Amino acid sequence: MAYLGLVPGEDSTGEKHRRGRSTRTGNALVRRLLIETAWHYQHRPSSGVALTRRRTGQPGRVIAIADKTQQRLCRPFRRLMEQHKPAPKVAVAIARELAGFLWAALHPAVPAS
Repeated sequence: MAYLGLVPGEDSTGEKHRRGRSTRTGNALVRRLLIETAWHYQHRPSSGVALTRRRTGQPGRVIAIADKTQQRLCRPFRRLMEQHKPAPKVAVAIARELAGFLWAALHPAVPAS
């Protein structure tokens, strides 16, 4: 998440911790794609005709992961909007969550020692 610039900047001294806007460092294209993707989670999770067509022939396990992810990211987006948070901040927060989810899904599991 820090590599993509999706973490808050920090200005801390002693006991004071001040968090600022996102750092916006790292790969701007990937950050932009994640934020654009996060905006789609403002809509209720559903499977339209086009999505159903694309899912034809896909393993059930993959479809289950996709549905779980859609539920997992839509819920906090809506909850934060109900708390009257600024929409761009909500999109960045969801993009950060999505980056973490993708990293966990694609990163090979480390065996316990």
